[in-house]
Amino acid sequence: MFDRVLIANRGEIVLRIARTLRRLGCSPAAVRVRSDPALAALRACDVSVEIASYLDIDEIVAAAARVGAQAIHPGYGFLSERAEFARACEAAGLTWIGPPADAIELMGDKSAARATARDAGVPVVPGIDAPTPQSVARFAQEHGLPLIVKAAAGGGGKGMRLVRSLADIEPALEAARREAAAAFGDDALLLERFIAPARHLELQVLADAHGNVLSVGERECSLQRRHQKVIEETPSSAVDRALREALAAEGIALARACGYVGAGTIEFVADAGDPVRHYFLEMNTRLQVEHPVTEAVHGLDLVEWQLRIACGERIETALGSFAGGHAIEARVYAEDPARGFLPAAGTVRALELPAGPGIRVDAGIAAGESISTRYDPMIAKVVAHGATRPEALSRLRAALAETVVLGVRSNVGFLRDLLDDERVRSGDIDTALVESFEAPGGARGADAAAARAALVALAAAAMAARDGDALADPFVRLAGWRIGGAGVPVRRSLEVDGERDVEIALGPLGGPASPPAVALLRGAEVAVAVEADDALGGGRRLRLTFDGVGEEWLAARDGDRWWVGHAGRTWLVGPGARARGEETGGERDLRAPMPGAIVAVHAREGADVARGEVVIVMESMKMELQITAPRAGTVVALHVAAGDQVALDTLLASIAPARAAEAPTGA
Repeated sequence: MFDRVLIANRGEIVLRIARTLRRLGCSPAAVRVRSDPALAALRACDVSVEIASYLDIDEIVAAAARVGAQAIHPGYGFLSERAEFARACEAAGLTWIGPPADAIELMGDKSAARATARDAGVPVVPGIDAPTPQSVARFAQEHGLPLIVKAAAGGGGKGMRLVRSLADIEPALEAARREAAAAFGDDALLLERFIAPARHLELQVLADAHGNVLSVGERECSLQRRHQKVIEETPSSAVDRALREALAAEGIALARACGYVGAGTIEFVADAGDPVRHYFLEMNTRLQVEHPVTEAVHGLDLVEWQLRIACGERIETALGSFAGGHAIEARVYAEDPARGFLPAAGTVRALELPAGPGIRVDAGIAAGESISTRYDPMIAKVVAHGATRPEALSRLRAALAETVVLGVRSNVGFLRDLLDDERVRSGDIDTALVESFEAPGGARGADAAAARAALVALAAAAMAARDGDALADPFVRLAGWRIGGAGVPVRRSLEVDGERDVEIALGPLGGPASPPAVALLRGAEVAVAVEADDALGGGRRLRLTFDGVGEEWLAARDGDRWWVGHAGRTWLVGPGARARGEETGGERDLRAPMPGAIVAVHAREGADVARGEVVIVMESMKMELQITAPRAGTVVALHVAAGDQVALDTLLASIAPARAAEAPTGA
């Protein structure tokens, strides 16, 4: 085994790999870009080297030499599927913990991978290479619509566009080509028939340098959004013994056909109604993000076997212990479900992650660190293992209820709602389910939650004042309120999440033994008591009792506002926050929903636009976002141009409402 391994990555996967390295007696080393705000991964390693970019092969190879590493583990993303990186490591005398460069190159070219799969007897989706508007139109006439455009040199949902009509062909090819070039440095595309409704299945394989290949079971990855996975599980409820054996045979045949060595994943798309009708999608020549569910069910450490295979060991004993049961993983992202799941950025003010029987958490960030749109917005992976699928689902839902992220928006609440959906609980899922999913609950329940969140924010502000905080919030400072004193109740109109105007009043709060205060929540009186107040990282843990029912809340200040969280959900409460998208002077402002760059401006000043028409295209995190007109109107001002860098909430354009048709004249 190696003395030291350099992990050429960042965030969560660095901690994951470092954990196995330490267990095996290897010293983990890391690289770090100076501008990267996430530092938790570095604390898991013995030494780190500063580099200019996670994509700079020469710098990373030199860093390995500087720290005395004998091998490099690429993790996933970045350079993990770059054949030239594998060759550079080998040329420098370093062991590459991954498949041979030739296999990476072959499977990294989706067109070549399709041909290899076809020759190996693996079914492939009908499609064409190097699509043009003319060839796509001819293909559509023969095979029908919809079709899907893909980047030939990469995956992860980047460079993908759906073609539902002939009018979509040219814009889809142009957008996919731009995104592919930005994400992979290669704008080559391919096109396939779009299978719908579909399931996304994948097979984990292990192959050693002695010609042995093992199947380590399938994973169900159908719960995805914008071609990016959200929840993964194993085994799949749609795969019976016969199909499992067929997938294993096909995966092993393909791994042998491409000369694979190491851990890899073969992805399939299957007809949701009849999964026996399945087709090869691609092969990921690296460790997958969702690998923990396979580890939980099959009782093995895939990173350990990557290392052992790289050292020349045989894999006959890899499946020596079989844990069995069912495992499900949820990806916790910094993103805003209320704004179309746009990636979020900011400082994590407080972070609480779950623990307990059957629960595993792989996290890559800690409280006080920042999340940038320059990198993947994943905060953590929460994995639940149980004897049965229902048990694993219940454990995962309970674990997410214990997960609170304050300081940035996250998808935790959405994940809980998704797991409650009857289709998810029954296993009757497909790749379109998440896109069509609507969270349950009405405005009344949302109002009640918002009112309580506002009250918790006031209580947190009161605690800050009680503790002599020099930066006591406007909540308290402007009210003339003193904690534990006899002052008048605080009566405030607070905005929650920049939208809800919540009228509340809170009487003086004393210590835990004091009588409950009386609060008005939208006119209804409730008794409120603060029973506990504990410091928690950058925030506070508050136990509030509403009419005798105690609840655990977290609160953390962010400037003149407070983030509050409860049962996996979060709210941002502040005085005088401007509601996004409000109308001023009869105009509607289009603002940047996230930091990024302006790719294209499709409208001109004075032009009329229809509701939903694309006005501006932004790029952030190597993905494009279309900014559309919220209603029919006239573009009265454009405030940005192609190439501009913009911050969150930057004013992009102003649109006046459509003019009413002129009344007819004459007698």
